Amino acid sequence: MKRTIWSFAGVLLFAAGVFAQPRPVSQPSTPAAARNTAPSSFEAKYEGGMFGFTEKKTGMLKFDDANERLVFFGEDKKEAFGIPYKSLMVIYPQSQSVTSTTGNVVRNIPLPGAGLAGLIKEKRRYLVIQFDDPDVDARGVINFKLDNKDLLDSVIQSLGQKAKLTQRGDAYYRPRVPRSEI
Repeated sequence: MKRTIWSFAGVLLFAAGVFAQPRPVSQPSTPAAARNTAPSSFEAKYEGGMFGFTEKKTGMLKFDDANERLVFFGEDKKEAFGIPYKSLMVIYPQSQSVTSTTGNVVRNIPLPGAGLAGLIKEKRRYLVIQFDDPDVDARGVINFKLDNKDLLDSVIQSLGQKAKLTQRGDAYYRPRVPRSEI
Protein backbone atom coordinates (compact mmCIF):
# COMPACT_ATOMS: atom_id res chain seq x y z
CA MET A 1 0.00 0.00 0.00
CA LYS A 2 2.85 2.36 0.89
CA ARG A 3 4.54 1.60 -2.40
CA THR A 4 1.39 2.51 -4.36
CA ILE A 5 0.98 5.82 -2.52
CA TRP A 6 4.64 6.75 -3.01
CA SER A 7 4.59 5.88 -6.70
CA PHE A 8 1.35 7.86 -7.19
CA ALA A 9 2.87 10.87 -5.35
CA GLY A 10 6.03 10.59 -7.49
CA VAL A 11 3.99 10.66 -10.69
CA LEU A 12 2.04 13.72 -9.48
CA LEU A 13 5.21 15.59 -8.52
CA PHE A 14 6.84 14.77 -11.86
CA ALA A 15 3.72 15.96 -13.75
CA ALA A 16 3.53 19.16 -11.68
CA GLY A 17 7.22 19.85 -12.27
CA VAL A 18 6.90 19.46 -16.03
CA PHE A 19 3.70 21.51 -16.19
CA ALA A 20 5.21 24.39 -14.15
CA GLN A 21 7.97 25.14 -16.68
CA PRO A 22 7.90 28.68 -18.16
CA ARG A 23 6.77 28.86 -21.76
CA PRO A 24 7.46 31.66 -24.24
CA VAL A 25 4.57 33.93 -25.12
CA SER A 26 3.41 33.08 -28.60
CA GLN A 27 2.36 35.74 -31.07
CA PRO A 28 -1.00 35.18 -32.71
CA SER A 29 -0.35 33.58 -36.07
CA THR A 30 -3.44 35.04 -37.73
CA PRO A 31 -3.88 38.79 -37.97
CA ALA A 32 -6.93 40.42 -36.43
CA ALA A 33 -10.05 40.23 -38.52
CA ALA A 34 -10.12 43.10 -40.95
CA ARG A 35 -12.92 45.52 -40.27
CA ASN A 36 -14.51 47.87 -42.74
CA THR A 37 -12.15 50.58 -43.86
CA ALA A 38 -12.92 54.01 -42.51
CA PRO A 39 -14.08 56.75 -44.86
CA SER A 40 -11.51 59.45 -45.59
CA SER A 41 -13.71 62.01 -43.83
CA PHE A 42 -16.62 61.60 -41.43
CA GLU A 43 -18.76 63.57 -38.99
CA ALA A 44 -17.54 63.89 -35.42
CA LYS A 45 -18.23 66.11 -32.45
CA TYR A 46 -15.17 67.54 -30.73
CA GLU A 47 -15.70 67.18 -26.98
CA GLY A 48 -12.50 68.78 -25.72
CA GLY A 49 -8.84 68.24 -24.95
CA MET A 50 -6.91 70.29 -27.51
CA PHE A 51 -5.08 73.34 -26.19
CA GLY A 52 -6.80 76.57 -27.24
CA PHE A 53 -10.12 74.93 -28.18
CA THR A 54 -12.43 74.94 -25.16
CA GLU A 55 -15.86 74.78 -26.79
CA LYS A 56 -17.55 71.65 -28.07
CA LYS A 57 -17.88 71.75 -31.87
CA THR A 58 -19.52 69.62 -34.50
CA GLY A 59 -17.47 69.12 -37.62
CA MET A 60 -15.59 66.64 -39.78
CA LEU A 61 -12.52 64.53 -39.08
CA LYS A 62 -10.37 63.81 -42.11
CA PHE A 63 -7.36 61.58 -42.71
CA ASP A 64 -4.72 63.76 -44.39
CA ASP A 65 -2.41 61.00 -45.62
CA ALA A 66 -0.31 63.35 -47.76
CA ASN A 67 0.80 65.25 -44.65
CA GLU A 68 0.44 62.25 -42.31
CA ARG A 69 -2.01 63.80 -39.88
CA LEU A 70 -5.61 63.69 -38.63
CA VAL A 71 -7.40 67.00 -39.24
CA PHE A 72 -10.56 68.40 -37.63
CA PHE A 73 -12.66 70.82 -39.67
CA GLY A 74 -15.30 72.93 -37.90
CA GLU A 75 -18.84 73.63 -39.06
CA ASP A 76 -17.52 76.45 -41.23
CA LYS A 77 -15.44 73.90 -43.23
CA LYS A 78 -12.20 75.56 -42.08
CA GLU A 79 -9.39 73.57 -40.51
CA ALA A 80 -9.51 73.92 -36.73
CA PHE A 81 -6.47 71.78 -35.84
CA GLY A 82 -4.46 68.78 -36.94
CA ILE A 83 -2.65 66.02 -35.09
CA PRO A 84 0.40 64.43 -36.77
CA TYR A 85 0.36 60.63 -36.88
CA LYS A 86 3.82 60.55 -35.29
CA SER A 87 2.43 62.41 -32.24
CA LEU A 88 -0.24 59.80 -31.49
CA MET A 89 0.59 57.76 -28.40
CA VAL A 90 -2.64 55.85 -27.61
CA ILE A 91 -6.01 55.64 -29.36
CA TYR A 92 -8.94 53.71 -27.99
CA PRO A 93 -12.74 53.56 -27.98
CA GLN A 94 -14.86 54.50 -25.01
CA SER A 95 -18.60 54.16 -24.60
CA GLN A 96 -20.96 55.49 -21.97
CA SER A 97 -24.52 54.40 -21.32
CA VAL A 98 -26.55 57.40 -20.20
CA THR A 99 -30.21 58.06 -19.55
CA SER A 100 -31.70 59.96 -22.47
CA THR A 101 -33.22 63.40 -22.04
CA THR A 102 -36.67 61.97 -22.70
CA GLY A 103 -36.13 59.34 -20.00
CA ASN A 104 -35.11 62.01 -17.47
CA VAL A 105 -38.16 64.17 -18.23
CA VAL A 106 -40.68 61.30 -18.07
CA ARG A 107 -39.06 59.87 -14.95
CA ASN A 108 -39.71 63.08 -13.03
CA ILE A 109 -43.44 63.21 -13.85
CA PRO A 110 -45.37 62.48 -10.65
CA LEU A 111 -47.29 59.46 -12.00
CA PRO A 112 -47.13 55.86 -10.85
CA GLY A 113 -44.72 53.92 -13.04
CA ALA A 114 -43.13 57.03 -14.57
CA GLY A 115 -39.87 56.15 -12.81
CA LEU A 116 -39.45 53.21 -15.17
CA ALA A 117 -38.75 55.69 -17.97
CA GLY A 118 -35.38 56.23 -16.32
CA LEU A 119 -34.43 52.88 -17.77
CA ILE A 120 -34.37 54.38 -21.28
CA LYS A 121 -30.65 54.45 -22.04
CA GLU A 122 -28.57 55.50 -25.01
CA LYS A 123 -24.97 54.64 -25.86
CA ARG A 124 -22.48 57.39 -26.56
CA ARG A 125 -19.31 56.34 -28.34
CA TYR A 126 -16.07 58.28 -28.18
CA LEU A 127 -12.75 58.18 -29.98
CA VAL A 128 -10.10 58.99 -27.37
CA ILE A 129 -6.67 60.10 -28.59
CA GLN A 130 -3.66 60.62 -26.33
CA PHE A 131 -0.93 62.57 -28.05
CA ASP A 132 2.54 63.91 -27.35
CA ASP A 133 3.38 66.80 -29.65
CA PRO A 134 7.13 67.43 -29.73
CA ASP A 135 6.68 70.70 -31.66
CA VAL A 136 5.13 72.45 -28.65
CA ASP A 137 6.30 69.96 -25.99
CA ALA A 138 2.75 69.25 -24.86
CA ARG A 139 0.72 66.16 -24.04
CA GLY A 140 -3.03 65.91 -24.12
CA VAL A 141 -6.12 63.76 -24.47
CA ILE A 142 -8.69 64.60 -27.16
CA ASN A 143 -12.24 63.20 -27.28
CA PHE A 144 -14.45 62.96 -30.35
CA LYS A 145 -18.03 61.69 -30.22
CA LEU A 146 -18.90 59.42 -33.18
CA ASP A 147 -22.29 58.20 -34.37
CA ASN A 148 -22.00 54.42 -34.27
CA LYS A 149 -19.80 51.52 -33.19
CA ASP A 150 -18.92 50.33 -36.72
CA LEU A 151 -17.59 53.75 -37.66
CA LEU A 152 -15.67 54.02 -34.38
CA ASP A 153 -14.06 50.59 -34.82
CA SER A 154 -13.07 51.24 -38.43
CA VAL A 155 -11.63 54.68 -37.59
CA ILE A 156 -9.53 53.29 -34.74
CA GLN A 157 -8.20 50.46 -36.89
CA SER A 158 -7.39 52.76 -39.84
CA LEU A 159 -5.79 55.41 -37.66
CA GLY A 160 -3.74 52.80 -35.79
CA GLN A 161 -2.42 51.35 -39.04
CA LYS A 162 -1.67 54.74 -40.61
CA ALA A 163 0.17 55.91 -37.49
CA LYS A 164 2.06 52.57 -37.29
CA LEU A 165 0.84 51.85 -33.76
CA THR A 166 0.79 48.47 -32.00
CA GLN A 167 -2.58 46.88 -31.29
CA ARG A 168 -3.62 45.72 -27.82
CA GLY A 169 -7.23 44.57 -27.71
CA ASP A 170 -9.40 47.38 -29.06
CA ALA A 171 -6.71 50.02 -28.52
CA TYR A 172 -3.56 50.99 -30.38
CA TYR A 173 -0.44 52.37 -28.72
CA ARG A 174 3.11 53.46 -29.52
CA PRO A 175 5.62 51.39 -27.49
CA ARG A 176 8.22 53.31 -25.52
CA VAL A 177 11.72 53.42 -26.87
CA PRO A 178 14.19 52.29 -24.19
CA ARG A 179 16.64 55.01 -23.14
CA SER A 180 19.64 52.91 -24.22
CA GLU A 181 18.46 53.00 -27.85
CA ILE A 182 18.12 56.80 -28.01
